[in-house]
Formats: sequence, structure tokens, C-alpha cells
Amino acid sequence: MNVLVIGAGGREYSIGMALKKDENVDKLYFAPGNGATDELGENLTISDFNELADFCEANGVDLTIVGPEAPLVDGIVDVFDNRGLTIFGPTASAAQLEGSKIFMKNFLARHNVPTAKYIETDSIEEAYKFINTLEAPIVVKADGLCGGKGVIIAQSHDEAKKAAGEMLSGNSFGDAGTSIVVEEFLDGYELSVFAICDGEDYVVLPAAQDHKRLLNNDEGPNTGGMGAYAPTPLVNDEIYRKLDERVIVPTLKGMKEEGNPFKGVLFIGVMVVNGEPIILEYNVRFGDPECEELMPLLKSPASELFYKAATGDLKSAEIEFYDKYAVGVVMASRDYPYKSSEPAEIIVDDIVHDDLESNAHISFAGVSRGDDGKLYATGGRVLVCVGMGDSIAEAQQRAYMLVGQVHFAGKQCRTDIAYQAL
Repeated sequence: MNVLVIGAGGREYSIGMALKKDENVDKLYFAPGNGATDELGENLTISDFNELADFCEANGVDLTIVGPEAPLVDGIVDVFDNRGLTIFGPTASAAQLEGSKIFMKNFLARHNVPTAKYIETDSIEEAYKFINTLEAPIVVKADGLCGGKGVIIAQSHDEAKKAAGEMLSGNSFGDAGTSIVVEEFLDGYELSVFAICDGEDYVVLPAAQDHKRLLNNDEGPNTGGMGAYAPTPLVNDEIYRKLDERVIVPTLKGMKEEGNPFKGVLFIGVMVVNGEPIILEYNVRFGDPECEELMPLLKSPASELFYKAATGDLKSAEIEFYDKYAVGVVMASRDYPYKSSEPAEIIVDDIVHDDLESNAHISFAGVSRGDDGKLYATGGRVLVCVGMGDSIAEAQQRAYMLVGQVHFAGKQCRTDIAYQAL
């Protein structure tokens, strides 16, 4: 089987790693990939969807897997579907679950999926009026895609009104914020749950927990994610059952009834409040860095999971996971998340411990290959050090041992990933 992975981050690198060790996979391509994916397969410089489809036809690509949200929202799946090519991910209309916060919240309300009290509006008066009815903190969200940054948790009514005003005026997020969602703040603990869906059936992956803040103890500004671990002991069978019955089943049924059958990754942002799972948001792709921990936990061939989901045949798949834990620590560049940093050469020490060699690895993200053939840190989140173990503590220890082997000027990372579980 020949496989194409769309995207350039650590998420796509980790999907590539899982496919690389899959004996069903002959040839692996990335579009565009990053400076390290060329060690797993071939990087393509094609970005136009029709040209990518041409490439797949000409090179016998049997399966395309889409990593990031933007190409999904922009309709890459529709282009491939129309050409009879097998692609994993939702159509543009189904991808509205992430592409529009308003579509998503209204969908949840229509299908009685538990979510926070909210309004959607493009009126500043209406937003202010609703803000006055809520207790602080208050959540204000831009409607469109903002690279995971379009959510403000305002600590006061004045701050919420300011955020709403800046979004609606177009100052904060341009056109993505000219309609907004204002909602009540839920106080509990957050989970990332991923269901691989084929329109009808689904497989739930081990629940993960992401660390969004830049600094230890969840302090500092929000980021795209500074680390994650899976599975989290904060989820029990009862919560999984409630998610199945109240969330995943009605969502797949509702999407199908509305003419948008959902294939791909349903990423469910969950807040557990007094033992009850409440839905914060949906995304339509793997989280990053959660994907970097989930892929190495997958025992079955990755190609089978993705191919059967893409072809509507998940019910015939036997998907297994290792009975282990994974912890991933993001190493970021000096000025992340405030601004771009100077490129810095990445040096990885030779790993002499067999234990580390076989139970830890790096998923590369914001890296480029220099003319000298060396790898350079050129993005905000540069790479993820992933450790595996029979306990969270063992996985965490291995992840941080690997962190100690990686060097580049200005590197920064949190030292407490998985602290909630430990």
C-alpha cells in the first residue's frame, strides 16, 4: 500500500512513524512534510488539491491521510472523493464541526449533546447583555479557524466585553471573529477524547490529557500544547459509557441525518464536571501533541485503522492498543509563543541506554533541513520527546531522559507534564 500524509507537524510525523513500521505500507509520501519526515518517506512540494490528486493517481497512492484542519475545511476530501481516491478525513460540510464554532454549538444543541450554556451572535449589544447574565470567568470564542488560539477565558465581565468587542470589530482574528460564541465557564478537568469514525461505526482511542499553558503548574499564556499523556486515569468506564451514549452516537447519527456523514477523527474536547462529561468543542483531526502519544500506543497496523475508516468498513477492523502509557514533552523555541525565533541547529546525543532506545523516541515538528544536511529548529514547537512505560511515572521518566539528550539554542519545555495524574 502507498500512503500520502498531508501536513507538516509533529502530528503528521508521528502518523508517519506508525505507518513506517507497518508492513502493509510500501511507499510513504508527505505533503509538504517537514525537515525530518524525509527520513520516513518522500516530501512533496505540491499544495494544490487537484495536483495532489493527480499525483496520487499517477503514483498509485492507495490512501491519503489528512493531518491538519485547514485542508479539511477547505474541501480536500471533496476533491479526492470526486476523483474516486481513498482519503481519511471529513468532507468540507462535515468539517464545519471545527470550521465554525457556531455550527458546532448549534449542532450540539439540536442533538441534545451536553454543552455549556451559550449564545452565538454578531451583535455587540447582544453579547454584552448575555455576558451580564454569567458569572466570571466567561468564555469568548471566535467563530472561525484561529489555529487553536481563538478562545479567550475572560476573568471579569469587563475583560469578556473587551474580548467580544475586539473580535466583532475584526481586530483580534480578522474575519474568523466577526461572529462569536459567548458561553459559561465550566469548572472541572479537561480531557481529549478521539473517536475514529467511518460515518456509521467508530473506535474510541485511549483518552489523553493535554497541557495548554506555557509554564509549569498550568501558568503563563496558552499555546498549541506543551505536552500530553495517555491514557489518563481520570477517565473511568462510566465516563466512556456516557461519552458513547450521549455524545458520539448522537453526533454520528445527527451528522448522517443532516446529510454530512462524519468520517475521520472526531476530537472531543471534554470538561468533566462532577463526574458528568460536558462538551467544550469538537475538532475534526487529531490534537497535536496528543497524536504523538496515541500513535505509539496503537498495536494494530495503523494502515488498517485509517483505511477501514476511510472506506466505511470499521466494523470489520480489530483494533488493539498496548497496555502501556505514553508521555510526550514538547520542546519549543526560545521566543514561543510570542514571536518567531532564530533558527538553531538541533543536536541529539547518541542514546546509549537500551531501555531509552526501545522505549522513547522523538517526533519532529517545527524543523527544517539546512543546505549542510543538518536539522534546524525553525518553528515554535520544535519536537516532542515521547516516553513509553508500564506506568505514567515510568513513561514520564523516559520522556524527560530523552529531553536531556536533545540540544538547541534557546530550547524551552515544561518539567511537569502528566503532573495531574502523578
